[in-house]
Amino acid sequence: MRHRLTQGFAPKMRPMPPKKSGIVGVLDIGTSKVVCAIARLKPRGASDVLTRRTHAIDVLGIGHTRAHGIKGGAIVDMAKAELAIRQAVDMAERASGVQIASVVVGVSGGRLASQHYEAAVRLTAPAVEEFDIRRVLEAASTYGVGDGRAVMHALPVGYSLDGRRGIGEPCGMLGRELGADMHVITADLTALKNLVLCVERCHLSIEAMVAAPYAAALSSLTDDEMELGVTLIDMGAGTTTFSIVAGGHCLYVDGVALGGQHITNDVARGLPARLADAERMKALHGAVVAVSSDDHDMLTVPPLSGDSRDQPHMVPKSRLVTIVRPRAEEIVELLRDRLKASGHAGDAGRRIVLTGGAAQLQGLADLVARLIGPQVRIGRPLGVSRLPEAARGAAFAVTAGLLVYPQVAGLEHFEPRRRQAAVGEGAGYFGRVGRWLKDSF
Repeated sequence: MRHRLTQGFAPKMRPMPPKKSGIVGVLDIGTSKVVCAIARLKPRGASDVLTRRTHAIDVLGIGHTRAHGIKGGAIVDMAKAELAIRQAVDMAERASGVQIASVVVGVSGGRLASQHYEAAVRLTAPAVEEFDIRRVLEAASTYGVGDGRAVMHALPVGYSLDGRRGIGEPCGMLGRELGADMHVITADLTALKNLVLCVERCHLSIEAMVAAPYAAALSSLTDDEMELGVTLIDMGAGTTTFSIVAGGHCLYVDGVALGGQHITNDVARGLPARLADAERMKALHGAVVAVSSDDHDMLTVPPLSGDSRDQPHMVPKSRLVTIVRPRAEEIVELLRDRLKASGHAGDAGRRIVLTGGAAQLQGLADLVARLIGPQVRIGRPLGVSRLPEAARGAAFAVTAGLLVYPQVAGLEHFEPRRRQAAVGEGAGYFGRVGRWLKDSF
């Protein structure tokens, strides 16, 4: 049952022991592509640059295929999505020579959202003990998740002693009252259940489900960026999500149901062109900033019919820019408004990191710098060895982050008493089977 969506909690994996190696399989299920990666995690030395990581990541095999049956990061056609997942997993297993039985799954759909909860407990001794930390975390975990939502992550982001905030590790410190701040990331329960069902139809169990912007941050941000404050924007095909990281903690996630595929659709309608041709022209020539030569550079648009006997037509590159720019501006403006509404814009500083396939659109970094913050860079997977050349860019940041996640899974907290109570209700065999069916489907 630990791999099931139970009592409103997404599956939670055990952390990777810091001195042991292990094989990890991950599955990044996006609107445009499905990626499966298999890697060996090996303990790393304390002198390595990425000090927050306990393990080195050695990719053994990777497989990716075009996604089908997925819209906005959510399953809309179970059979087509299952086939795409099976193909990606098969490619990764063949490349690595390793068969996997379970995976860590990335989630970009399901309307990701953040909530913060605070709690405080009186200390029973002059100094803070591990027992006190467990007590305050359990007290902070008495939150109520709305109907139709499921908890994906419960992340302690800070402690306080006698009202003084900003304490990272309170154990051993003197005080009378210990407080904790908990960041809870939730998603639509129905979207997660359908994702679980689709993966399990491929004969795979789910070790954990990880929010895509959180995963991208784990792979693409440097230690200094995570400490000083940064906003990571992951621009996928069907969704654009962001995470705010400061003080080494993920403080907020949100997103909009718009992405690179919507730009492609605009291009296909505006030229007009077939979707495949529109995607190719967007990737090769698309831009959000016009230059003087655009009026003279002509692009060949294949016939909409696909019949080679029909003549293609020519359009200036400036026409493509006028189609791409409005949608890109709309997405960035929506993100700017969400960032301001979050109340955490100050935590993010003025640094922006862009990941995702759509982040590679020419001139997008300049647009983000103009509308949100001046310091913008394109993020790529850091500290992951033996990645194929094609998987070293921003489009694979979430996949790499899922490989990092087992090292930080132990930072999360879920109240054990809630799960124990769930087991106690109807403890007989048939009662447990009934609950399993009810919770899972």
